[in-house]
Amino acid sequence: MDELSEEQVIDRLLTFENDGLADERAELAGERFLSLIQDGQRGHAYVFRHGVDDTEGAEIPEDAEFWEYPTLAEAQRVYRQLLEEARQSGELVEEDSEEDIGDSETGGPELRDRYSASDEDPLVADKDEGDDA
Repeated sequence: MDELSEEQVIDRLLTFENDGLADERAELAGERFLSLIQDGQRGHAYVFRHGVDDTEGAEIPEDAEFWEYPTLAEAQRVYRQLLEEARQSGELVEEDSEEDIGDSETGGPELRDRYSASDEDPLVADKDEGDDA
């Protein structure tokens, strides 16, 4: 399998995380996150720390960093160590966080909830108005 650049690995990790595939994920102070991610396709596990992506996927967050391990057990050990350090320093906000998952732009249609069409929308016909003809 081809080697990936650091930017490609980070992009891949962000995609896994946004798809809800992180094994563990914690929210840290300052809108930062710490994740444990296993990439079964590449056979590696990662500890991934990053901030929020405000560019909707156009750029990788500046503070993104990752550590790559050959086994999930080794990555879990480091993840738990970093989590404990964050807890002791007061940086841990939430240990099992789903905050901001899926926030980056991944293409596809924009979804709205079923009540999003308002009465003032000219493209939404009232059921009673449709039979005037």
